[in-house]
Order: sequence, then C-alpha cells, then structure tokens
Amino acid sequence: MLALTSPKEIWAHRLPAGAKLAALCLTTILLFALKTPIPLGFALLAILSLIASGGPAFLVPSLRMLRPLWPFLLVVALWHLWLRDPPGGAVVILRMLAAVAAANFVTMTTPLSGMIAVIERLARPFARLLPPRRLALAIALVLRFLPVMLERSDRIGESWKARSPRRPGWRLLLPVSLAALDDAEQVAEALRARGGAG
Repeated sequence: MLALTSPKEIWAHRLPAGAKLAALCLTTILLFALKTPIPLGFALLAILSLIASGGPAFLVPSLRMLRPLWPFLLVVALWHLWLRDPPGGAVVILRMLAAVAAANFVTMTTPLSGMIAVIERLARPFARLLPPRRLALAIALVLRFLPVMLERSDRIGESWKARSPRRPGWRLLLPVSLAALDDAEQVAEALRARGGAG
C-alpha cells in the first residue's frame, strides 16, 4: 500500500504529531467561524504559503492531492449559481479547499505511527467501549487505503478508455467496489496471519 507521508522531509516533519493534529482541529474550527469569501481567501493563501514553504518538491504533490475535490467543487459552484448565490458558493469552495489542504499538510508531514500513537492516547478513556489499538488501526487503514483506491480507480478508468470510446461514468462503480473488497480481504488475511488487530 502507498504511504501518505511525503518522502521530501521539511521542517514540519520534526514537529510532534499531537501538536499538528491539535493545530489542524483549531484551524478547521476557525475556518467554519469565517463566513465571508475574503477572510476565507486569506486563510487559504496562508495555508498554501505554509505548504509552499516546503519547496516545489513538496508543493506539487500537495496540490495534486487536491485534484479529487474538483467534482465536488463543480457541483457546489453550479448549485450556488443556480440559486443566484455566488458568494455562498465561494464560501463553501474556499472553506473546503482550505480544510483539505491543511489536512493534507498534516498527513504528509506526520508518520502514520505518530498518528496511531496520538489516537491511542486519546481513545484510552473509552477503552471499555472500543479498544484504542483497534480504533487506531482502523483509522490507519482508512488513511492508507485512500491513495490506493484513488490510484486503482484511475487505472480502471484508463483501462476502460483503452477499450471503449464511450465515457465510463457509473460503469466503473462495480469494478472499483470489487477491487476494494479484494484489497480488504487480503489485508484481513494478513492481519489474521499476524495475530489480529491486538
């Protein structure tokens, strides 16, 4: 499986995982407190400047990770144009871009082991309801699988285009779902072979 952590090490890699996750939570709260496009635009510029501080080798992959957002941004833009509320659409789009860019920055500069340790620490008071190790493992698997599934769906789409002139659209849903189930089964078998989730 692919790792979300950037191989290009920058200053943020040296910060504690807990501090970065706390800053991400605070940033998200502040983004939702902003209600107009101009402050949100400045917030997005500030986050992009933070990402750009890692240099081009860090900036380009970070921006590439925002590509999956374009269908959602398009739907939001069209919906708010239909409602004749462009400022409302701009608020939603800027907030979404800023929040996802900030989350990508934290994810790309934090090793998965560091995130798991923080999640386990936070989940200890609820250990009777859900073992912290299992919760941390579930979140880690989701984070690991996201880039894998995006790459797999891209490959399936390219295979379709090589064989048919028609747009695939909803037809990709079944093969992508089957690929996800196949990957999940292989991971489950690997976990069982190693003694389970612990």
